[in-house]
Amino acid sequence: MTTTQSEQTVQTIHTDVAVIGAGTAGLAAYRAARAAGKRAVIIEGGPYGTTCARVGCMPSKLLIAAAEAAHELRHTAPFGVHVDGAIRVDGREVMDRVKRERDRFVGFVVRSVDGIPAEDKIRGYARFIDNTVLAVDGHTTVRASRVVIATGSSPMVPPPLKAFGDRLVVNDDVFAWDDLPRRVAVFGPGVIGLELGQALSRLGVHVRVFGLRGGVGPLTDPAIKANAVASFSQEFYIDPDAALGEMRRDGDEVVISFTGLDGNPVTERFDYALAATGRVPNVRNLGLENSGLELDWRGVPVFDPATLQCGTAPVFIAGDANDVLPLLHEAADEGKAAGENAAAYPAVRPLARRAPIGVVFSDPQIAMVGQRHADLAPDSFVTGEVSFEDQGRSRVMLKNRGLMHVYADKRSGRFLGAEWTGPRAENIAHLLAWAYQQALTVEQMLAMPYYHPVVEEGLRTALRDAAAKLAA
Repeated sequence: MTTTQSEQTVQTIHTDVAVIGAGTAGLAAYRAARAAGKRAVIIEGGPYGTTCARVGCMPSKLLIAAAEAAHELRHTAPFGVHVDGAIRVDGREVMDRVKRERDRFVGFVVRSVDGIPAEDKIRGYARFIDNTVLAVDGHTTVRASRVVIATGSSPMVPPPLKAFGDRLVVNDDVFAWDDLPRRVAVFGPGVIGLELGQALSRLGVHVRVFGLRGGVGPLTDPAIKANAVASFSQEFYIDPDAALGEMRRDGDEVVISFTGLDGNPVTERFDYALAATGRVPNVRNLGLENSGLELDWRGVPVFDPATLQCGTAPVFIAGDANDVLPLLHEAADEGKAAGENAAAYPAVRPLARRAPIGVVFSDPQIAMVGQRHADLAPDSFVTGEVSFEDQGRSRVMLKNRGLMHVYADKRSGRFLGAEWTGPRAENIAHLLAWAYQQALTVEQMLAMPYYHPVVEEGLRTALRDAAAKLAA
């Protein structure tokens, strides 16, 4: 059925499930609803291709890979291997590869979207008319029985940084650069700030990283946090609790005044200021005020983290849009669960979440598994520790930086979680996530094989330390 409105034909579509957003969570939700035998449409106003592929995981790892190559070449002498002549980083070549390979990863996603029937794809931005009726731009009205919100997130920029005008960039903008700048101020030593800040520094960019309130990556363990700051400070300037003064733009430069680590006032000029200050759910323009849903202070629908259902309505929210665990594998799991629950509504089921796992691809890497230090009740656990400074394989590779803490329940001996910084943390994190998901005890983990010589022997040392404290 069609109607005419302002000389434009408005198409009306009836469907069981309408999914808003064609990112990781949205695609998973659409496929799950279809697999459940329901009619489904997926609505997207922006370019196809996930946050991970376009401006997140993959392009950042491409930049990091170039930075690691440059760093390794500069640090061969301790092995007795000498590279004669200067190491030259061609910024244009670096960014050309980043963009070419990024586009290749995006292409994989776009091809998967191409496989969706044309009648199931609606191009445009959706707004709620009521809780299951959506207006898509000016051309389509979607009448659904259930709706999945999977609109992702966008970089959050604190108002003071907007004084920098177009010299202020976010991570999305970095991957559009044709060349590397000479000087960049990074605001936010979180995951994005640490990864991009260190990578740019290793590629020859003068970098200063400023934070507030002392945060470093996702870490909550004070000792691990201090170790990380000490390690990164050997390479680039980082102040997790910076005292910032005047911030302004002067021509094509960013001017920042701050108190240096030595307590003296400093004023510096940069080509860009990079805001790595977090992300916010993309819900602002969805017309949620028309949905009848209860909204929190950010305008995000109040929902059940277990079922992803918004109140008692036939509306579900998944992925970065709900801001529970903004990671790709979590978005995929949530999207699938939201799609299944939308299809089965009102018979919804809780999502069986996997073991929490997070990795920062810095050097040394940062990782967290299971429960965070900040989440554990005082005096309920013991902490096993290992320093990687003298760990055999780490020292062989001259990657001997980092500190690991593993946490075990005092009563049961069960492994509760870990926070650490060190070599090959991305691999060790998977071992620990599997152990956590299987509810293993420290004793059971120590009964597993550990080859020699490997970095994982450091994990065994930390577990032995925890076991000794449990026995005491």
